[in-house]
Amino acid sequence: MPLVPMQADVLGPDYRVETISLPPDSEGPVVATLVTLEPAHPNGRAVLHVHGFADYFFHTEFAEWWTARGYTFYALDLRKYGRSLREHQTPHYISDLREYFAEIDLAWWRITQRDGHREVIASGHSTGGLTVPLWAHERRPDELVAMVLNSPWFDMQGSAWLRSPAARVAIERIGSSRPMQEIPRKISGVYGRALHHEHGGEWDYDLTWKPLESRPIYVGWLRAVRRGHAQLHAGLDVECPTLVLSSAHSYFGPRPDDHARTHDIVLDVAQIRRWASSVGRHVTSIGIEGAIHDIVLSRPEVRALAYTEIDTWLRAWVAPAGSEEQDHQGGQPDHSDHGA
Repeated sequence: MPLVPMQADVLGPDYRVETISLPPDSEGPVVATLVTLEPAHPNGRAVLHVHGFADYFFHTEFAEWWTARGYTFYALDLRKYGRSLREHQTPHYISDLREYFAEIDLAWWRITQRDGHREVIASGHSTGGLTVPLWAHERRPDELVAMVLNSPWFDMQGSAWLRSPAARVAIERIGSSRPMQEIPRKISGVYGRALHHEHGGEWDYDLTWKPLESRPIYVGWLRAVRRGHAQLHAGLDVECPTLVLSSAHSYFGPRPDDHARTHDIVLDVAQIRRWASSVGRHVTSIGIEGAIHDIVLSRPEVRALAYTEIDTWLRAWVAPAGSEEQDHQGGQPDHSDHGA
């Protein structure tokens, strides 16, 4: 398999980036992007992270938390997102979540075969938190030892009708006949403003790759997501231990600004909890008080709690007794620059 040399990433010289070429689609050439951060003291294990909708990887603190524990950290910008988005493409559009399996497969090959990691933890946020278990259920890679899912999109938020069979049939029919029809929706930008440092948030990221107003949603894309939901609801069989993290509370009321830094204002955490056990036979579900949708972008004290929960879970179910990892403490990395 021909390999593209890795180069320094936009996050800095410690982060290396490589482009993964994929078969073209109806819009033209397609690529994905793999970002890598090496630990100072490797433990032989790795993490592969997949982002959510209208997103890309910029989560340096999350990556450095893992590398501080000896894990080599990899993050995948999926096709038509972030580093992988090209001018000729419709941002984020796919007609089947399984299309993403191609770049996950190629990233996994690089991690396990090229780089020699025999134990890998898969990580996913939001839509990535749905795609990753679907991939794990189908592929069943021997090297997969655990999954960490951050606010995975396990079902529709909003009114019960949106989760009804009638709604699903309507999405199927329109998605088949008019897949590129845009679904009207009102985006307040509250969530983005709560995150980005130019609007009072803590984080520095590229607003062309992760816009404050999110991205348009097309019926064909939503049909792909709903098919993924249906497969999850029917029950997956992911054998490895899985940690599902969510906020303790969602809020969809009239004043989201008041709750944007303490609630999930994107997904319904009740639906996340309801379907968490459908991932597989060994699932731990934890609600984090005060967390937002992307839990590792919450306020510092909330992130510290989330990292402690991940650390405790790793010690219980992933790290072998007496391993070097167990000498590390939970909490955040020891650095003050959390921006991208």
